[in-house]
Amino acid sequence: MIRINENYKKLQSSYLFSDIAKRVSAFQKENPEKKIIKLGIGDVTRPLPQACIDAMHMAADEMNDIKTFRGYGPEQGYDFLREAIAKNDYQLNGIDVAPDEVFVSDGAKCDCGNIQEIFASDITVAIPDPVYPVYLDTNVMAGRTGFYKEGRYEGIVYLDGTAENGFVPELPNKKVDLIYLCFPNNPTGATISRDELKRWVDYARANRAVILYDAAYEAFIRDDALPKSIFEIEGARDVAIEFRSFSKTAGFTGIRCAFTVVPKSCCAYTSDGEKVALNGLWNRRHTTKFNSVSYPVQRAAEAVYSSEGKKQVRALSDYYLKNAALIRKEMAALGFDCIGGENSPYIWVNGKTDSWAFFDRLLKEAGVVVTPGAGFGKCGQGYIRISAFNNYEDVQKAMERIKEALE
Repeated sequence: MIRINENYKKLQSSYLFSDIAKRVSAFQKENPEKKIIKLGIGDVTRPLPQACIDAMHMAADEMNDIKTFRGYGPEQGYDFLREAIAKNDYQLNGIDVAPDEVFVSDGAKCDCGNIQEIFASDITVAIPDPVYPVYLDTNVMAGRTGFYKEGRYEGIVYLDGTAENGFVPELPNKKVDLIYLCFPNNPTGATISRDELKRWVDYARANRAVILYDAAYEAFIRDDALPKSIFEIEGARDVAIEFRSFSKTAGFTGIRCAFTVVPKSCCAYTSDGEKVALNGLWNRRHTTKFNSVSYPVQRAAEAVYSSEGKKQVRALSDYYLKNAALIRKEMAALGFDCIGGENSPYIWVNGKTDSWAFFDRLLKEAGVVVTPGAGFGKCGQGYIRISAFNNYEDVQKAMERIKEALE
């Protein structure tokens, strides 16, 4: 008989944002006249940069001419985009990344979930708490965990993020093989210093581990003292894979484009101790299971690196950071401890009560949707995440409503 992958039965009944959507839908049905302001899910609201729109139009026109029409593209991404990424995001910043170490995809979420396929099923995985759910759930699906008990899965090494450590977890007190890190962090908005990141790189090198570094929000970093890439750290090329996305950088959440950097010197091992380059493994997986991002979208992504594109993309992140500054200022004025919102589009607020209870109160009394921190892990209990991805006018209204409801 056909059987299922029973690891799926270990998963919690629904995805965090599905639970939120159900509660919001029920409230809206009971209060159809109430306009809800959503500061929960991290989806962009501003239009695409004009440089990207122009590039997509030109690419679409090319598809209407037999001389310039294109069918299947290279699975790893067109050379023009891989070269633009390597040059502008890395080489111009003094970081050694070659175009053939860049793999274009349809989203960092997909890559963060899919990358674990190239590693053994019986490795020890370290995952932060609170955490973006995809890191954890995909390892559950792969069978690397036991069952869910008292808010956590058996078999995972949890890296606690707390107010005491600034939500930058301490190194594990045992040997692990695969480490997930995300900075600027989703959900907490926390950032990591070069010295702190170097400790993780040194740990990975000493323990022959690999770091999966999610840098999807690097475009929001304004403090030059903070690293934008893990590859700024000496030795990181040997032990790290980096994920980046155009979703928040340039508003590509609806058209989908991202990339993963797998250095050719980054290796893992067979059970016999044989050293194997991960670049080749990821290339094999990528070419087998992925048919690349559409040509017009890749041309739009390339336009991000044009002179006009760079200005327009910067303006987008500046806009959302203006929202974040307002949210943080108003929540702090109400007496809440906050982090994030300065080099990140997320503000992590200590709600001083149950996360879901605070979520419900803000929804019902203010008509504002946030994200309960408990949905991101045990260490998120008592917190909420507020997203800066909305129109400034709506953010102003949301903060006025929250102030009225809470005062």
